[in-house]
Amino acid sequence: MHVPLILTDFLDRAVTLYGGKTAVIDGERSLTYRDIEKRVNQLSRGLAELGIKKGDKVAYLTPNSLEMFEGFYGLYQVGAVMTSLNTRLRPEDYQFILNHSESKVLFVDADLYPLIESIRTNLETVHTFIIQGRDAEGCLSYEKWLSGYSEEAYDRVPLEETDIASLLYTSGTTGDPKGVLLSHRSNYLHALTTMHHLKISDQDTLLHVLPMFHVNGWGSPFYYTANGATQVMQRKVDPKAILENVAKHQVSIMHMAPTVLNMLIEEAAHTNAKFDHALRVVIAGSAPPPAFVRKVEEELGWEFIQVYGMTEISPLVTMSAHRSNTQVKDAAHSAKLKSKTGYELIGSKVRVLDELGVEVPHDGKAIGEIAVRSNNVMEGYFKNPEATSAAIRDGWLYTGDMAIVDDQGYIEIVDRKKDVIISGGENISSIEVEAALYDHPAILEAAVIAVPHEKWGEVPHAVIVKREGYELTEEEVIAFANEKLARFKIPKSFSFTDQLPKTASGKIQKVVLRKEFWDKDGKMVN
Repeated sequence: MHVPLILTDFLDRAVTLYGGKTAVIDGERSLTYRDIEKRVNQLSRGLAELGIKKGDKVAYLTPNSLEMFEGFYGLYQVGAVMTSLNTRLRPEDYQFILNHSESKVLFVDADLYPLIESIRTNLETVHTFIIQGRDAEGCLSYEKWLSGYSEEAYDRVPLEETDIASLLYTSGTTGDPKGVLLSHRSNYLHALTTMHHLKISDQDTLLHVLPMFHVNGWGSPFYYTANGATQVMQRKVDPKAILENVAKHQVSIMHMAPTVLNMLIEEAAHTNAKFDHALRVVIAGSAPPPAFVRKVEEELGWEFIQVYGMTEISPLVTMSAHRSNTQVKDAAHSAKLKSKTGYELIGSKVRVLDELGVEVPHDGKAIGEIAVRSNNVMEGYFKNPEATSAAIRDGWLYTGDMAIVDDQGYIEIVDRKKDVIISGGENISSIEVEAALYDHPAILEAAVIAVPHEKWGEVPHAVIVKREGYELTEEEVIAFANEKLARFKIPKSFSFTDQLPKTASGKIQKVVLRKEFWDKDGKMVN
C-alpha cells in the first residue's frame, strides 16, 4: 500500500485527537486545533477563488503569527507552495525573490507592508496582496477576506509526496539568494525524525522564538502540530517578553540561535528570573561556547540541546545530547560535548570528508567538509542547476562547513569554509577563538574574522561587545587569550562596538563585519 507522505496529515491528526485543546496563542488570541481547521478551510477556499492552483507559489512576509501558521496548511490543501520571506531584507531583495519565485499572492503584515509598497509596481507575477493587521489601499484585509468563505471541510487537491511544499531562499551573502526546493516527503520525514530526537509530546508548549520563515522555524509548524502541542507566537526577539511568556504559558521548549540565548541569560541575570518548571532550549547556528551550556543548565536549570542543519536539509541532521555509551569525564567535559555539532539523527548519514572524498580519521584533529546523504535533502535550487550540481555531488550534499570528529564520533564544526582564517599557512578556527574570548567575564559577545596582513596574508581580528558596567582594554584581552590559545591564534587587532550585526534568526553576520575591514581590492581599510 502506498500512502503519500503529505504535510496536511499533521493537522488532521491534531484535530482528531486534540480538537478542543489550545493550539495557538498569539497575543490575546487563543484558538483550538478545531478552530484552526475551520480557518484553514476558509483560507483554502479563498486561495482557490484567487486562482491559486497546484504548484503555484504563495509568499508570506510576516513575523511569527497565527496567520502564518495557518498558511502552511491552507496552502497545502490547494497544492500551493509556501514561500516564506525573511522579515529583515531590503525592498530590492523582496523584489528579486518574489519575481524569481514567480509568487502569485503575497500575505504581508501591516508593519512590514511599507517594505513592499516601494517595489510593488516592479513585481511581475504577484497579482493579489493580502494585508494582516489593518487595511491598506490596493490590498485585501485578511480577516475580512477570510470571513467570506465557508469553514466546512475543503475538497483537497490530490498530492504526491514528491510534490514541492516549500520554496525557501538562502541569505544570499555572496550574490542573489538561492531558492531551496523541499518536498512534502522531505519535510514529513524530517518532522518524524526530529520529534523523536527532541522528545516532543502533547505535554509540550512551544514558544516560537525562531522565525517560522527560517526553514519553517526548523519545521516546527509540522512536528509540534503532529503531537498536539500548544504553540505560542513570539513576534519579536525581546528577551524580557520571551521570559515573561515562558513564565506565563509554562513554556517547555524553545528553538533559537546562540546570540538570542545569550540575551536571555543576560536578562535573567539582570532580573534574577527563576523558573520552577522543566524547559528545553534547542540551539542551532554558530557553535556556542561551552560557557553558555554551563550557564543555561546550572544557572537557569534548563536542558541545553545543540542541533545542526541548514535550509538545504529541511534542516536538522545532527544533535549533541549525550548517548548512553558516551564517556563523560566531568561537568566541563559534558558542556564541551553538548556544545559540539554532534552525531547524525535517524534517517541521515553525516560524514566529514577530505578533499578526495575520504572520511577523515576520528582523531579530533583532521579537518574535512561535512557532507550529508538523506531523504531530507532538497530537490535542488529553483532555476539554478549549476548551483545544485555544485552542492550535490555523488549523492551527497556538501555543506561548506569544515569540521573534525572526536574518538566518540562527535562532529565539531571548526568554521565555515569561507570563515576559516589561514594565517602564515596555519588554519585558525574563528569559532575556537570566539569560545576562548567568551570565557572573559567582561565580554558579552565576540566575533572573529580575518583581516589582511602584509607578512602573514591574513590574521584574526576580534570585534567585541562589552558587558554593561565593565571596562576592558585590548591589552587585557590579549593577556587573557594568551592563557587559552596558541600564540598564532590570538587576535592581532581588536575593535569594540555596542552591538554586532545579526540576521533575523540571531546569527552574527560576519560578512557585514568583513566589509568594514576589506576594500574591493582585498586590502585593509584604514
